[in-house]
Amino acid sequence: MKLTNLKALATASVVALSVAAPLHAETPLEYTNEIAPGVYSFGGGNGYHSMFLVTDDGVAVFETINSAHGEKMIEAIREITEQPIEYAMHSHNHWDHASGGGVFQAVGAETVAHTLAAQYLAAVPGQDTSTPDIVWDGNRHDIEIGGATVQLHYLGLNHGLGMTVFVIPEKRVAYIADLVTPDRVGFNIMPDFNIGEWERSLGEILELDFDVAVCSHTALPAEEAPNGCTKTHVEEERQFLLDLRGAIFAEFQKGTPSEQIPTSVSLPQYAEWEGYDDWLAMNAWRVMLDIWMGPYPWVPEG
Repeated sequence: MKLTNLKALATASVVALSVAAPLHAETPLEYTNEIAPGVYSFGGGNGYHSMFLVTDDGVAVFETINSAHGEKMIEAIREITEQPIEYAMHSHNHWDHASGGGVFQAVGAETVAHTLAAQYLAAVPGQDTSTPDIVWDGNRHDIEIGGATVQLHYLGLNHGLGMTVFVIPEKRVAYIADLVTPDRVGFNIMPDFNIGEWERSLGEILELDFDVAVCSHTALPAEEAPNGCTKTHVEEERQFLLDLRGAIFAEFQKGTPSEQIPTSVSLPQYAEWEGYDDWLAMNAWRVMLDIWMGPYPWVPEG
């Protein structure tokens, strides 16, 4: 199959996913909410949540998502400040998060990505992605803006490539993409997650210097979602993964045939979480495949 056909197929798949009936009854929120002095959470009405920091020396944006989302966010920023947008930061390589950088570049911002994400986007560009202006390497990079330090933390392999957690310690705020989704089980088949490394990374996130975070996806109630998430939600995410793994091993020990385990697993303590009825068995299949085949994705260190 030609690359152009692959791109067309991928685009059609993304459209199909985006128009699929949502599991959650609530309409995705459009909002701008100040969660700390000068720090705003932003919902684009599409199930994705971004963040931006306003300072006297400019604005830093966290997670561009796509052009439509980015344009709405620029409008929201302009309702608050006329300061220039200096930076637009990508968390990782996936097209549904790393698209839309061009609309920020068009207003003078520099886009930022970890080298592993940038390498992927160069090799496999999406229809709405652009080349990052600032590419960084290693486990830590800092950007100074308006008297605030933005810490970029690469915690190693966990989900996608170059996954970065952003922390603004002066504001006690973080931005976390995909790794923490409050009140929701794992997405679908947990695509592109290394489950064990995800668990490890969640433990490291708990050690970072923040009190409140914006999570890129959330199933929190409409009145709570704009206020972000907390380390309690990080711990709950990690505990869910541990409980799921434990339930699978318990079925093995009972002698349940492997093909029946995913539908036999029950975690009633999470029954009220979004996706429980639709995705829990799929989550279990993915964890089982990691146990059987070995964890993936995998990239060499260094």
